[in-house]
Amino acid sequence: MASVTFRDCFLCVSALITFVSVFVTGADFVRFVSFRAIYHNLSGAAPLCRDSVPWSVALRDVVVLKAVAVDVFLLFLFSVQHSLLAWTPVKQVCQKVFGVLSRSVYCFTTAAALQMLMQYWQPVTSAPCLWSVRTAPWDIWFPLICFILHFLCWAIICSILLIFDYPELLGIKQVYYECLGLGDPLLLKSERAQRLYAHLRHPVCVELLTVLWLLPTFPLDRLLLAVYLSVYLILAHSLDTQDCSYLRRQLRSKLQLFSAPLEGSDQSTSTNKTD
Repeated sequence: MASVTFRDCFLCVSALITFVSVFVTGADFVRFVSFRAIYHNLSGAAPLCRDSVPWSVALRDVVVLKAVAVDVFLLFLFSVQHSLLAWTPVKQVCQKVFGVLSRSVYCFTTAAALQMLMQYWQPVTSAPCLWSVRTAPWDIWFPLICFILHFLCWAIICSILLIFDYPELLGIKQVYYECLGLGDPLLLKSERAQRLYAHLRHPVCVELLTVLWLLPTFPLDRLLLAVYLSVYLILAHSLDTQDCSYLRRQLRSKLQLFSAPLEGSDQSTSTNKTD
């Protein structure tokens, strides 16, 4: 049996730290994008904007312009990190420097960039909202509808990540295979899977777009976040018909895999009844 080396321990600890940071950041991002804004409406807190202020006055307000500038800068930093480290020449350099931890480094820096964006994000409360549902009874019902739809979208996102190889997406599988001497797990996948991974950087485009735009109150800073991330997601989306057909086959195989135990239990139950 092969002995565990210090290098193996270091790789495993690094991958575990990345997993924890990505998990915590993902939970914070769900709260930041969805449930904090919806809960603000349900709780009856102070309004997120000032409808009494005209747009012509708000867009000349120094406080509004400063908050918009900070938010745009934070979005720019996140997109630079997320795209620059995914650029092929930079990926090759990271592969040479970090080796098997290159994917973990990418995920960790993405989590750090998202945390910076969420911590220093500036709400724009001195400008009017693009829309705000405040008429009874929709001031209660529409936030509840948004909450249910957001919950369903995040559930779909989690299920899609389960269909994909999420340990590999986080860099955990690379470390595991390296410690066992099995090489790069991506090279063991089919050519169609490798092609899909090269085209599909964000497998949850539609659900994230729904979460970004469907809110009972839509202030100016939310417009910046929704427009910027929507454009970023759409530009990074490059699936074709071959990728879609491969995804459909994978989804059917996963559904058959999950339904097999249920079919087995039904058959055993009918057999017992026959006996």
